[in-house]
Amino acid sequence: MTPAARRALAAAERLFYARGIHAVGVDLIAAEAGVTKKTLYDRFGSKEQIVVEYLAARDERWRVFLDGLLDAAPPEPRARVLAVFDASLAWTRSQESHAKGCGMVNAHAEISDASHPAYPVITGQKQWMLALFTRLARDVVQDGAGSWERAESLGRSLMLLHEGAFVAHGLRIFPDPFGRARAQAETLLAGAGEPAAPHGVVTPHA
Repeated sequence: MTPAARRALAAAERLFYARGIHAVGVDLIAAEAGVTKKTLYDRFGSKEQIVVEYLAARDERWRVFLDGLLDAAPPEPRARVLAVFDASLAWTRSQESHAKGCGMVNAHAEISDASHPAYPVITGQKQWMLALFTRLARDVVQDGAGSWERAESLGRSLMLLHEGAFVAHGLRIFPDPFGRARAQAETLLAGAGEPAAPHGVVTPHA
């Protein structure tokens, strides 16, 4: 990518995230980046492709960021799950460009047409997150009857907490949504390693 194209993509990211994808036109991106519209179209072909590359680059940075924190997390399975919530909090604090919540969720609010070329990038990122939580959940639950179903259910619940924290962070309607989501995740994980009760049997709790 040429320096001009890099400047254009950086400008597009700032503008799309801060103002919304539909509100930002190619003229504004070009002016912000100090390039011509011809340069933009020569490199990207269309505004839709700029959106694709903006979201794909953001997704790649998030995956690298999260992988780094997971690699540094303790090996205990529950600690690795909680490390995802810690990583998300660190991500939102790392720079102002994360202050409005999840860029993918924000983009989906504007791009709900499955035929849009950016749609698979948005949904693919969330599918990747669900697969990650499910994989981590499999390490938490004990082997035995129904372990896969329990891991799948736990993974979905963890993702709901995680995504809800991102949305609440962007809305800023109450403090520390990631801390609250993490605490709820700890509660879920506390009983997740217990063997599943036989069908129809209720496990007593103290």
